[in-house]
Amino acid sequence: MEPNEELFVHLFRKCIQSGKLSEAKIVHTHFNSSRFKSNVSLQNMIINMYCKCGSFVDARKSFDEMPIKDMVTWTSMITGYSQNDRPEEALKLFPKMLALGLKPNEFTFASLFKAAAAAVSGGDYGRQIHTFCIKCGFAFNVYVGSAMMDMYARRGRMSDARSVFDGLDRKNAVSYNVLIAGHARMNEGEEALNRFREMKRLDLETTHYTFSSVFSAIAGIGALEQGRWVHAQLIKSNIELVAFVGNTLVDMYAKSGSIKDARKVFDLLLKRDFVSWNSMLTGCAQHGRGGETIRMFEEMLRTDVKPTAISFLCVLTACSHAGLLSEGEHYFELMKKYDIEAEVEHYVTIVDLLGRAGHLNRAEKFIREMPIRPNSAVWGALLGACRMHKNIELGRIAAERMFELDPTDSGPYIILSNMYASMGMRVEAARVRKLMQDNGVKKEPACSWVQIENSVHVFVANDESHPMIDEIRVKWGEICAKIKAVGYVPDAGCVLVFEDEREREAKLQLHSEKLALAFAILSGPNGATIRIKKNVRICRDCHSAMKFASAVVEREIVVRDTNRFHHFRCGACSCGDYW
Repeated sequence: MEPNEELFVHLFRKCIQSGKLSEAKIVHTHFNSSRFKSNVSLQNMIINMYCKCGSFVDARKSFDEMPIKDMVTWTSMITGYSQNDRPEEALKLFPKMLALGLKPNEFTFASLFKAAAAAVSGGDYGRQIHTFCIKCGFAFNVYVGSAMMDMYARRGRMSDARSVFDGLDRKNAVSYNVLIAGHARMNEGEEALNRFREMKRLDLETTHYTFSSVFSAIAGIGALEQGRWVHAQLIKSNIELVAFVGNTLVDMYAKSGSIKDARKVFDLLLKRDFVSWNSMLTGCAQHGRGGETIRMFEEMLRTDVKPTAISFLCVLTACSHAGLLSEGEHYFELMKKYDIEAEVEHYVTIVDLLGRAGHLNRAEKFIREMPIRPNSAVWGALLGACRMHKNIELGRIAAERMFELDPTDSGPYIILSNMYASMGMRVEAARVRKLMQDNGVKKEPACSWVQIENSVHVFVANDESHPMIDEIRVKWGEICAKIKAVGYVPDAGCVLVFEDEREREAKLQLHSEKLALAFAILSGPNGATIRIKKNVRICRDCHSAMKFASAVVEREIVVRDTNRFHHFRCGACSCGDYW
C-alpha cells in the first residue's frame, strides 16, 4: 500500500514528539521515495522534525536542498536555530529571507526576538527587529509583544520591556509572566510582586512558572510576609508542589530568614532533584547550621541524586562557619571520589576554614600550593582570618595581593587600616587610607533596612534623614542603658578613627543596625520577630549589642548580613560567636 499525505504528517509528528533521530531519518528516507517529496508543507515539517531531534546538519541540508522555499520554510529554520541555542545563525537567516521578498509573520518575529535575547550582539539586532516589527504591524500583538518583552528583559532593559507591555492591545498570563520573570532577574522584587497582584486582580491564570518567578524575586529582597502570602496563593491554586516551583519556594524561605519553613517545604516536595537538595543545603549553611548541613548532605549521598560542585560548596561553607575543621577537610577530599574538580570558590572555603581555626600558616601554605591561581576572594579569606587573630604581618601580605588583583575593592584597604589602627599604628593606618584615596577607592556606606508592613525603612550610620530619628535615638539610648546594666561593654575598636573613648563610643551607638532595631521596636507589632538586613558584615560591637538586646527586649532578632544569618535569641546567637 502506498502511504498518503496524512500518514507522513502523522509520522513526522511522532518523530518530533519522540525526538529520536534514527527514526526520523528512516521516515525521511521513505518520504524521499514517495510522490510527495516535492510537497513544500511536508518538507517544512522535515526541517522542524530534524530541529526537534537536535540534528541541525540534517535540518540545514534539507533546507538548502529545497528547490522552493516559502515563508514557513524560513521561519521553521529560524525557529529551530533560536530554540536550540544557536541564536547568531537564526539572526543571519532573516536578512536573506527578506531579500527574497518574503514577509515575516508573528512566529518569525517571536523566534527572532528569542534569538536576539541570547545572541552576544543581540541588543542592536533586537532594536532593529523591533522597528521592523512596527512597520509590519505586529508590535502590539500579544504573542509577538511577549517575545519582545522577554528579549528586552533578558538584556536588562526593563524600562523598554515595560513600555512594550503597556502598549499591548491586550495582556494575558504569558505577558505578565514575562514581565514578572524580568523583574525577578533584575532583583526588582517589589515590581515583580506588584505585577503578580495585578494578575490576581485580573483573574489571570497563574502557573508553576509564575510562582517560581515570584518566589525568586521575593528571595532577592527577603520579604518573608509577602512570601507567605504568595505561598498561600499557590496552595489556593491547587498547583502540585513539584521540584520546579518547590525549589524556589525553599530558596525563598531560606533567604527570607525562615529556615524552618524552608525545611517544611522541602519535606513536602513530591520529588527532590539536585536543585532541591542544594537549595536546602545552601539555606542551612547560610543560617549557620553546620551539623544539620552535614546530616542533610550525608542523607543526600544515600539517595540516587548525585552531589554537585554546589552541594560540596554548601557543606564546606557550613563547616567553615561552624569551625568543623576535620569535617571540612574530609569533604574537600571526598570531591575526588565524585570526579568533581575543585573550583576557586571551594578553595576559598578551605582557606576560610583553616584561617578561622587559627591555622594561618597552613592557610597561607594552602594558597601557595593551589593548582589554580588564587583570586582576590582567596586572599580576602586569609585577610579576614588575620584580622580575627590579629596577625598584622600576614594580613599585610594578603591585603597587598588583593590590591594587585583588584585595586578598586575598598574591603582590604579598610580591613588593613582598621588592623593598624586597633594596634595603635597610626602612621601605617594613615598610609593605607592615603593609598585608598590616591587610587580613587571609596568605601561603600554601611546601611541596614527593616520592613514594617509594606514599607521598607533604610538607615545609615549617624542617620539624620528619617522622620522619626529623634524618637529612634531616644529608644536606642534606653535599650543601650539596659544592655549595659546586664553586661554589654562597647567595643571601641570597631570605630576607624583616632578619637577619645567617649567620641568613639558615641559613633558606635549610631551604627545602622542599632537604629533599625530601635525603629522596629517603636513601629513594629509587639512580640514579632525583628528582621534586619545589612549590606556589609556585622561588626563585633553590633553583634554583641544584638545578643544582649534580644534578652532585654525579649524578642528574636534576625540579622542577615553579606556573609550569613544571625539569629539572636535570649542573649545568644545562632553562630555561637564564631563567624
